[in-house]
Amino acid sequence: MKSLVLCQCYTSLPPPMYRRINLRMNFQTFNPFFFSSSTTSSSRRTLSSISGILLFSPPPLVFITFNLNIQMMFCINMLQRFNSNQIPYPFQSTKEGIRSVLIQEEEHKKKQKEMTITPAIKISNQKLIIKDQVILSGVPDNVISTSAATSGPVEGIFIGAEFTESNSRHVISLGTLRDIKFVSCFRFKLWWMSQKMGNQGKEIPLETQFLLTESDDGSIYTVFLPLIENSFRSCLQGNSMDELELCIESGDIQTKASSFTSSLFISTGSDPFDTITNAIRTVKLHLNTFRQRHEKKLPQIVDYFGWCTWDAFYQDVTQQGVEDGLASLSSGGTPPKFVIIDDGWQSVEMDPQKRDDDRDQVYRLTGIKENKKFQNQEDPTIGIKSIVNVSKEKYGLKYVYVWHALTGYWGGVRPGVEGMEQYGSVMSFPAVSPGVILNEPGWKKDVLAVQGLGLVDPKSVYKFYNELHQYLASAGIDGVKVDVQCILETLGAGLGGRVELTRQYHQALDASVARNFADNGIIACMSHNTDALYCSKQTAVVRASDDFYPRDPVSHTIHIASVAYNSVFLGEFMQPDWDMFHSFHPAAEYHASARAISGGPVYVSDAPGKHNFEILKKIVLPDGSILRAKLPGRPTKDCLFEDPARDGVSLLKIWNINKYTGVLGVYNCQGAAWSTVERKNVSHPTGTNALTGVIRGEDVHLISDIAADPNWNGDVVIYRHSDGETVTLPHKAATPISLKVLEHEIFTVSPVKVFGSGFKFAPLGLIKMYNAGGAIQDVTYLVENELGIVDMAVKGCGLFGVYSSVKPKQCTIGSVHVEFSYDSSCGLVTMSLGRMPEEGRSVHVVRVELV
Repeated sequence: MKSLVLCQCYTSLPPPMYRRINLRMNFQTFNPFFFSSSTTSSSRRTLSSISGILLFSPPPLVFITFNLNIQMMFCINMLQRFNSNQIPYPFQSTKEGIRSVLIQEEEHKKKQKEMTITPAIKISNQKLIIKDQVILSGVPDNVISTSAATSGPVEGIFIGAEFTESNSRHVISLGTLRDIKFVSCFRFKLWWMSQKMGNQGKEIPLETQFLLTESDDGSIYTVFLPLIENSFRSCLQGNSMDELELCIESGDIQTKASSFTSSLFISTGSDPFDTITNAIRTVKLHLNTFRQRHEKKLPQIVDYFGWCTWDAFYQDVTQQGVEDGLASLSSGGTPPKFVIIDDGWQSVEMDPQKRDDDRDQVYRLTGIKENKKFQNQEDPTIGIKSIVNVSKEKYGLKYVYVWHALTGYWGGVRPGVEGMEQYGSVMSFPAVSPGVILNEPGWKKDVLAVQGLGLVDPKSVYKFYNELHQYLASAGIDGVKVDVQCILETLGAGLGGRVELTRQYHQALDASVARNFADNGIIACMSHNTDALYCSKQTAVVRASDDFYPRDPVSHTIHIASVAYNSVFLGEFMQPDWDMFHSFHPAAEYHASARAISGGPVYVSDAPGKHNFEILKKIVLPDGSILRAKLPGRPTKDCLFEDPARDGVSLLKIWNINKYTGVLGVYNCQGAAWSTVERKNVSHPTGTNALTGVIRGEDVHLISDIAADPNWNGDVVIYRHSDGETVTLPHKAATPISLKVLEHEIFTVSPVKVFGSGFKFAPLGLIKMYNAGGAIQDVTYLVENELGIVDMAVKGCGLFGVYSSVKPKQCTIGSVHVEFSYDSSCGLVTMSLGRMPEEGRSVHVVRVELV
């Protein structure tokens, strides 16, 4: 029987850099010049897998050095067309050839020893040093580090610690942090994160899950990512001595450990956004328990306008209420294409026996089907399918989602209830971690902490999800909003801890969603703990912040700041959803404009009959689609370490990109923030004067990537949404912007293309919409006999604008010449796209001719 030999080799072109290749050869037909004298026939027969090095030297000599129990060398006289080179007979004497290879190997090893590679990150002399800058001093001896790199300069390290005793919770100092600018994302509630900036260790909040630092000169960014390790989850916190502490806990007193090797990952780079993305990628490869946003399928609801029933009806939602809301929105020319039927459709009941000491009763799930409010009166067996049919057939919706909690309902699944016995639900009482309790003291008396939750047996939770989702899918439901997710971290006692319980539930949820909802129809909500983020492979949309509170005037500036900064971290895992809002509200435009540039889904929770269609038409096209930006909206680079909610001087700038343009949203978010002292949102004086900042083309972080010219010089045209002001900004130039509290401004930013005989051109888009540039799907530039031609594919309808350095000769839409206006003072060209593209076409073809 012929045996096969697998050669794993390293090749060099040129030496000494190697790359791995695989050679698969038939051993009996492989005819080497020689075996070394120490090679026996027995050892030849036992060959199955060999590793070697292919070495080249001029003239090209090829050797494969094998490391086995007995070292041997093969010399191949010819390897046909390997790396496009013909390999000649390499030598006359076998001994000379062997000597030549050994000399080359020894010289190469010597050079490697002489090379000094300075790690980008290292712990030395009890200091954490990032590219020669000390970040932490006084690092304890029991803190251990492991390189994340396999070769070359070390750009990341894993941090762990050794303890003298096994325990379910450890807190260890990582050293002192002083005079280092940072931004953190921390959980101020069990469910939600917010941002905090500072430059001293004591300012780092409890439950910090993401920390980014900046060097003094702004050239080096370092990200700290507390991780999950086996059954433990970590977070960061500061103490009064400016020490950065690592808290490692399992959430189960029976789940203990004393040794940790990778509870924290630290990585560095010169670009903050790339540094974060690369760090998350390294963690993904290390853990193999989650996927990044760009690897997941986005549900198509993100490209359409929607409506959620929550703020319109809360738990009193009915089938008739859903119909009323859909009819009301459709009547104004902004038809929703998806609906989220929020809490209020399920079959739930209170416990049979009321407790005397309970002010509020917890409701628990008693069945997977809808309650009587959503049963067709004429034929109750139709169930929730009735409103699904009405939504899709009468109102033209594409997608219907419903809400449910990760545990079924707020109070879980009632144990022993008829028809639900197979899920093995048992009463469990939340045990909230010390960090959360300190940030959110109300948990000590929370109704769930007192009355408990009916927790489905982790071994049966896939059966529960699958039967629930299968029923919904059979009724035409397209997806689910899965809420209350962080509650799992409090229920791990006796079940292997918080991470293990979360892992089991999310694996089951992922599998059920993949099986039952073809469009990956799921939105994660109340899910900001890293237990969930690092255990989810399927969910592609996540709520980005605490709720939109229409009746709380303090909340609106807090909301915009939180969604932007949380998206810096959350956006690496999923597409952040900046939540519903009201179109008829004092802060409606403030919220609406932010949703339009968020890159995520856009939906309102208006009560029927209470809409501002003028605002909605700046987001929604007549066919119910939206002009969605490509990425998660995030603060601009120069805002990352400023505090636009607390410092009284900074404006928040949010950037995003489309295919051919960028967009900037500028917001005054001063006046209110979560207080680390009072443990609640508090307002603070801001004065009545406007704050002034500046915007630049480079504020759109990836602006050079979308420029149509590889030799782009950095010039941009900026279109101001509120008044139509159009300005050309040279590279690095800035223009001022002044805003009072709760004021905002949107700018379309378009790179200037220079072509032909000096024509300058920049597409802007549907300039009456917040994200104008999202309408432009394609742009091509041509020059014919000194005539400059720009062809554009444009989605939607409305007033269309471009910048041109000269007045166009003519403009056409399709083959039809159209009237246009030209403002020579700023170069703005406008024309009307009066209606949506003709049936069967997704875009208008717009041509502008320049001479």
